[in-house]
Amino acid sequence: MKLLASLASLCVLAVVAFAVPAQEKRIHHHADLSDHAHDDAHGFKYDHEAFLGKEEAKTFDQLTPEESKEKLAKIVDRIDTDKDGFVSHGELHYWIKHRQRRYIQENVNKHWNDYDKNQDGKIGWEEYKNTTYGYYIDDEFHDVEDKATYKSMLTRDERRFKMADRDRDGIATREEFTAFLHPEEFDYMRDVVVQESVEDIDKNGDGKINLDEYIGDMFSPESGESEPEWVQTERKHFSEFRDTNKDGYLDANEVAQWILPGEVDHADNEAKHLIHETDTNKDEKITKKEILANWNMFVGSQATNYGEDLTKRHDEL
Repeated sequence: MKLLASLASLCVLAVVAFAVPAQEKRIHHHADLSDHAHDDAHGFKYDHEAFLGKEEAKTFDQLTPEESKEKLAKIVDRIDTDKDGFVSHGELHYWIKHRQRRYIQENVNKHWNDYDKNQDGKIGWEEYKNTTYGYYIDDEFHDVEDKATYKSMLTRDERRFKMADRDRDGIATREEFTAFLHPEEFDYMRDVVVQESVEDIDKNGDGKINLDEYIGDMFSPESGESEPEWVQTERKHFSEFRDTNKDGYLDANEVAQWILPGEVDHADNEAKHLIHETDTNKDEKITKKEILANWNMFVGSQATNYGEDLTKRHDEL
């Protein structure tokens, strides 16, 4: 049974819950490109992870400078999709975005064969439903303790699947199935992310969120426990910032502004930064020669690691 997998897809909003304060758990911040500070004066770790992805950057750190440059040259050929001999801002931006989305693709790949039972490269709603709920559907969830929860999960999964299925043929391509599993990554899935969030928080079923529901989603006091300062701050945020029309509730639009804030495009900024630093003739595009001349900004090696370690030790003295 794949009920746990379904529960994971149902609760996709919870993926941002760990390692952050409770009041931040529903807000979809796009992850930064690296955990390192973006400070070229002290090394290029940020740029390496942004350009390669965090895991791939680690493999380059084990290579000699010659091996790193050789692999980088091959990567440049892949980035130059129109084969004009230049890497444009658009090509570099797309590459960085692609590298940062690898973790999503790996997650989809991990589950794909579980659901694509007929191995046709697509997943139909019936395939997904039967794999995830088949046994329980036949029994109408009679042997499940919380029958209402599982019925709700099925309803929600079906609605999300239909939203992800852009051509409405009842079959998900890999891209559509990615949108189903990770709706927060797709603009056209925005409404379903908001709707599911409202449903999770709206306990009285009136389709909107009042202050008690808003706070209750973040904080459940123990007997006799006083309210923390951050909860009092959130009460103010509800009335002063979240409830923009001042009617005492959060509607769908206000929830969207809360959990899906407009953000800086880190990949765009990094593409501009790398081009600015390496574009010697200032034509706003870079050649393989220009990239390889600044190879240690794009990728690491054993030598760059050693150099950065020396810098760190010097700074600590």
